[in-house]
This record gives sequence, C-alpha cells and structure tokens, in this order.
Amino acid sequence: MDSQTMGQELKERRERAEEILKEYLPYIDGEQRTVLEAMVYSALVGGKRLRPVMMLESYRIFGGEGKEIGPFAAAIEMIHTYSLVHDDLPAMDNDEYRRGKLTTHAKYGEAMGILAGDGLLNFAFETAAKAFALSENAGLVGQAISILAHKAGIYGMLGGQVIDVESEGSPDMTLEKITRIHTLKTAALMEASLMIGAVLAGAKEYEVDLMEQAARNVGIAFQIQDDILDVTSTQEALGKPIGSDERNGKTTYVSLQGLDASAREVRRLSREACGLLRQLEKDTGFLEELFRILTVRNN
Repeated sequence: MDSQTMGQELKERRERAEEILKEYLPYIDGEQRTVLEAMVYSALVGGKRLRPVMMLESYRIFGGEGKEIGPFAAAIEMIHTYSLVHDDLPAMDNDEYRRGKLTTHAKYGEAMGILAGDGLLNFAFETAAKAFALSENAGLVGQAISILAHKAGIYGMLGGQVIDVESEGSPDMTLEKITRIHTLKTAALMEASLMIGAVLAGAKEYEVDLMEQAARNVGIAFQIQDDILDVTSTQEALGKPIGSDERNGKTTYVSLQGLDASAREVRRLSREACGLLRQLEKDTGFLEELFRILTVRNN
C-alpha cells in the first residue's frame, strides 16, 4: 500500500471511529449539563482515534462481522480521553493546551476537569455493557469487558501513571523502570484494543496473545517517539507544550539514552511488532503500516 493510499484509508477509518464515538457520547441535558459538556468537549476536541481504529481492524482481521464492536470502540476512546484529561490537571502535568485547544480544566475549571474525567471513565463501562444486547455470545462480551477493566486499571494504565508520578525527579531511574512505565501507562490500552477486537471476533487464545505482544511493542515505541518529539518538535506541530518532561523533572528514555539510540529502539520495536503480526498468517498489512506510521510520526 503506497503512502497516499494508506493516508486516505487511515483518514476514512478515523472518520468511522469518530462517528462511532459521537453515536455513544452522552446527550447534553439536565442539571449536570456542565460535566456532560466537558465530557463531550474533551472527547471531540481532536485526536488520532488510534485505539478504536486498532480495535476495529483487529476485529476485521479475525472475521468479526457483528455490531458488538461499536460500544467497545467508543469505550476505549472514552477511557483514553479521561486519562488525558486527568494527566493535564495541575496536580499532574499542569498543561493548558492539548491538540491546540484549551485542556478541559483550563476551559471548565479544575473541579469540573476532575469530574469530566471521572464521568468519561464511568460512562465508558456503561457504553461497553451495551454490547451484551448486540452480541449472540455474552461470554465473549464479558471477557472483553474484563480485558478493558484490567488494562485500564491498577495493573495497567492507572498503575503506570502511579509509577510515573512517584518517579518524577527520582535519581535512580533506569531503562527497565521507564520501559515498565511505558508498558503500563501507554501500551496497555493499545493491548486492550487489539485483544478486544480479536476476542469479540472469536480468535484463538494464542492469536489474542500475539496481538497483545505486538501492541505492547508498538505502545512502548509510540511513547519513546513521544519523548523524542517532546525534545525535537514544536508546540505548533504537537498541539501541546514541548519540554514538559524536562520542566517536570522526568527522566525519559531520551534523557538516558540520547536521541539516536532512542530512535533505533523505536525502529527495533516496530519491526518486532510487525513480525509478531505476520505470525498470524492473516491480512495484517494495514495494521503493519499503521505501526510504521505511529513510530515515525512528527506529531
């Protein structure tokens, strides 16, 4: 697939993910309308929609044809969005801009920023549960919800955030610890995306495991690339302030290994992720090209 064709294909898939998300976002009404407005603003302010795109493609790869994937595609993006809303808070990274727009707490106030994040997390599981009514296999839906909860929680993304916060300014940060943070904080939701798509489509256990491993590799590579861009990019290109890692006293893969070694590691992890996909002997061309794009991106 040439770059122009891939670009158009990715654009169309992102638009589909966006439409699914809009379909499941809450209706703004009632006395709690402010938090609903903040939730919808946070979800629709922009974004690559990578996780729902990955989930939908995983579902396709394994022959999924039902409608139960929709609620999960929306739910994974809600959870990702909530994590960003809380990550931007004054107690965390204290960022006022993301994707070129005001962050949720900067627009609605700190208290509403906290509540909007809480609302998105809760509403994500309310949304995912709607898949029970759309599927003929409640067991697979339950398994998918379990994966979603595990990868988003204390043994996944949230756990990674805890380690990250407690490690700020630590003099004894190691590559091993940084990789563990990236694995939990960033890769976990990508793992959930590929695993849930595979599970709902009826993939075999070893196939789900391969998808988890591939997503872990690309998730770590994605975060290292993010650390690289925090040093080399501009606020205009990224849509958020650069240099936040140094400003917050965070030790990163780049600060320990340098830009060149970090870029080599990104390429290595990306190659390994694609190699894992090829072991499936299925139509994984789009996903492989997506992995490549994610690890050479400039925003």
